[in-house]
Amino acid sequence: MSAISYTPEQLERRNNSKWTIVQAVLAPLQFLAFIVSFVLIVRYLVTGEGYMAANISALIKIGLLWLITITGMIWEKEVFGQWFLAPQFFWEDTLNAVAMIMHNLYFVARALGWSDRAVMIVMLVAYISYLVNFAQFFIRGLQARKQRLAEQEGAPS
Repeated sequence: MSAISYTPEQLERRNNSKWTIVQAVLAPLQFLAFIVSFVLIVRYLVTGEGYMAANISALIKIGLLWLITITGMIWEKEVFGQWFLAPQFFWEDTLNAVAMIMHNLYFVARALGWSDRAVMIVMLVAYISYLVNFAQFFIRGLQARKQRLAEQEGAPS
């Protein structure tokens, strides 16, 4: 994955956008929710105990994914002029769409009457898609930080 190449106007919009801050707050919050939920789901699958906590944690994680996706689309529109699949964020948006589908299979499994255990296994698979999505956003964030620091020092990015 290559670093994003922002035009000066896009860079200014990114740096001045309140949505950049929103994304910076929501990303670690969602990661924390993922860790807690992962532990609770594994605990339930191993011991058969704590289903309610595991279920609630999965719903919180899904809600946070929706929130960060919607605010991310607003950010993308503000910075790049497109709500979704801006060329600079093609892979991020594509992998996020996969993660959204995987997480929302929770509701499909529930509607189909799958067992609690099966639904929690679906969530573990969804969490694998989240980890792939998180990793590429994390790498992209490190690249953006490096670019920002280089610009502050006056060096080419």
